[in-house]
Amino acid sequence: MSPRAGTVGSRRRPSKGDVTSQAILDTAARLLRTRALDDVAVDELAAGAGISRSTFYFHFASREAVLHALSGAVVDALYESASAWLRRGDEPPEVAVRRALGAGLAVWRKHGAVLRAAARARDTDPMMREFWSGVARRFVEATASRIELERAAGVAPGGPDARSLAAVLVSMNEQTFLNRSRSRRSTARDRELVDTLTCVWLRSVYGLPGDKGPQ
Repeated sequence: MSPRAGTVGSRRRPSKGDVTSQAILDTAARLLRTRALDDVAVDELAAGAGISRSTFYFHFASREAVLHALSGAVVDALYESASAWLRRGDEPPEVAVRRALGAGLAVWRKHGAVLRAAARARDTDPMMREFWSGVARRFVEATASRIELERAAGVAPGGPDARSLAAVLVSMNEQTFLNRSRSRRSTARDRELVDTLTCVWLRSVYGLPGDKGPQ
């Protein structure tokens, strides 16, 4: 989905093309912290990566393609953060849910500029619209599957259709984290947000009060 130059565990040394692609992605991520994608020129991306404009187009078809690659890597990190609950083992639901939500917020805090740019782009760019539709399906289907597993195991009671419930919860997370990523970082406020979301998830999925605070 995106370049993986120099990632831990790679079985091969990154090629020159890998390094160049990563330099373009790093430049884009840096510029997006302070500017919208529409205000970032291809020439700036090329200059930041130390390459020519023609070389840029050898690696990416457009600025939007760069954003697509960046977003893919960040969404993979988001999905991995959710695995604390999606692949819950013996860990109590209260702990797994809170850990997954905390990790998800941390990804939004770290990569919020990229995710916000991607969210804006879906309104105008067909490629990003399709990308976000795929992201939503991926998270909703995985969440619905986990809910069904918890119900089948007797850990969670019956309730609304699992997919419908999953869609609401996933949408809530996205909008809440999107809004929070725009604000000044505050450990106390972020902890309070995670506690609140944990309460909502535990009540919605497990019928639990969810008011025990951090474990």
